Amino acid sequence: MSDSWLLVQYKPNSHRLAVTNLERQGFDVFLPMTELTKRQGARFVTRMTPLFPGYLFVAADMGAMQWRKINSTLGVSRIVMTRDTPSIVPDTLVQSLKSRCDTTGKIVPSTDFAPGDRVEIVHGPLSEFVGTVEKIDPQQRVWILLEIMGQTSRVRLDPDQLNKD
Repeated sequence: MSDSWLLVQYKPNSHRLAVTNLERQGFDVFLPMTELTKRQGARFVTRMTPLFPGYLFVAADMGAMQWRKINSTLGVSRIVMTRDTPSIVPDTLVQSLKSRCDTTGKIVPSTDFAPGDRVEIVHGPLSEFVGTVEKIDPQQRVWILLEIMGQTSRVRLDPDQLNKD
């Protein structure tokens, strides 16, 4: 039987420990990461954090009952279960997430926007506004033209704040 992707909950602040110990046991582990910028005092600090805080994906052979040793791994809280069996995460979901990651597991923002595209802002103070992509700069920031109170305004946003309309 082939490996299936399982959703595993890790203990608070133990994602590195859980990944290390699962990989030592021979499991294929996938922990998508994202950059998070927070204000600390008078400065902004950017650090890598899990995309899904508290959870990671582990590939295990369901036929060999190999998954049972995951629960007793240092750093792991439990496998997410449905009744008495682990909940299987669709392979297409994991592969789609992996395709959006670089070699370190960091989610890379989608750059499939082109000048002239209609986009909706999905995060931030301008969420739910619809605008038109004007240009994309070398740092992958997207410049949007928005009509606000009868005037056209130019706004710079990150690609992860946008959805194609």
